[in-house]
Amino acid sequence: MKILDIVGTVLLVSFAYSTPVTRTKRFGKGGDVIRGVNLGGLFVLEPWITPSLFEQWNGSNRKVVDEWTFCSELGKYECTRRLQQHWSTWVTESDIKTLASLGLNHVRIPIGHWAFAPDPAEPYVQGQLPYLEKIIRWIGKHGLNAVIDLHGVPGSQNGFDNSGRFGGIEWQTSQQNIDRSIQAVEGIARVAANYPTIVDAVQVLNEPANWGLSVDQVIEFYKRAYTSFRKLAPNAIMVVHDAFLSPTDWHKFNVPGWENVILDTHNYHIFVKDRLVLSRDQHLQATCDDARNVRSFNTQLWTVTGEWSLATTDCAKWLNGMEKGARWDGSLPWEMNGPVYGGATCSGQNSIDAWDHDTREFFRQFAETQMDA
Repeated sequence: MKILDIVGTVLLVSFAYSTPVTRTKRFGKGGDVIRGVNLGGLFVLEPWITPSLFEQWNGSNRKVVDEWTFCSELGKYECTRRLQQHWSTWVTESDIKTLASLGLNHVRIPIGHWAFAPDPAEPYVQGQLPYLEKIIRWIGKHGLNAVIDLHGVPGSQNGFDNSGRFGGIEWQTSQQNIDRSIQAVEGIARVAANYPTIVDAVQVLNEPANWGLSVDQVIEFYKRAYTSFRKLAPNAIMVVHDAFLSPTDWHKFNVPGWENVILDTHNYHIFVKDRLVLSRDQHLQATCDDARNVRSFNTQLWTVTGEWSLATTDCAKWLNGMEKGARWDGSLPWEMNGPVYGGATCSGQNSIDAWDHDTREFFRQFAETQMDA
């Protein structure tokens, strides 16, 4: 499955840019308007993005649900063999060329800590860096810029499969986890420093979960990461995630002397009841409300929307985890104890061919509204 398959079906995750407050560095070749996509599922496996890699365990009693269990089940030799095949084919130069032809200017590349700070005791395998650098060179060749994103850290910062390990949020339970995370940031910074005209930003942590972490310790990590990052990549922009907090929670985070640090926020309409139950018009209005939040964030830090989506249901296969159902039709246990409304079904939700004219028109409006916001 290629990048454009993801864009054309369920989710389009992109950057949207808002009015800045203070920053000295402009974003690469795209100026101050960022339009891009994420290369999800490439260096950090997610079953919903790469279902073919997990299909052999569908319905089995072996719980292979993320990259940790994928490699644990296969063993390092076979895991390496399969992932090298995946890394060499999932994204091609033709894909990057297509993105450039569509008028995009940035590509965000998620990658896990294990590529830069391996631990032999963990099941993860290495070998990602030659493929990462090849993609960076393609991005530069076709006039785009790259953002490298540390998507998973030791112990998991959110318990999501997209951190590399589904389950508990154990990142802050040991100093070693924090130290290895800094080691990974430094590894990414070195890559950025080697491609200064292509890699114009590095995200030092994706989606730390405020409900399972000390927010003060997250901020201390950002401060330590800034010091380490600046020594190795003094001219790149550092990106920090908002930890799913509100703009007012970030008012205290304004470190004197920092330059070229921006805040990343992610806007989805599918993971909480308040958004899933919205009508189509209400989805459009909620997007405008999100825009006001971004402007509020900008009172302290320049803000980007690093991920957003056209999805209004969570019906994509395994979106909520391997072999898990959906809130939309009630097949996933959640707060409503049933479907979003009586008779709600996932049948046809993921097939563009099944959409009528009004549905297609709504998604066009939804995309334009989010990009304008």
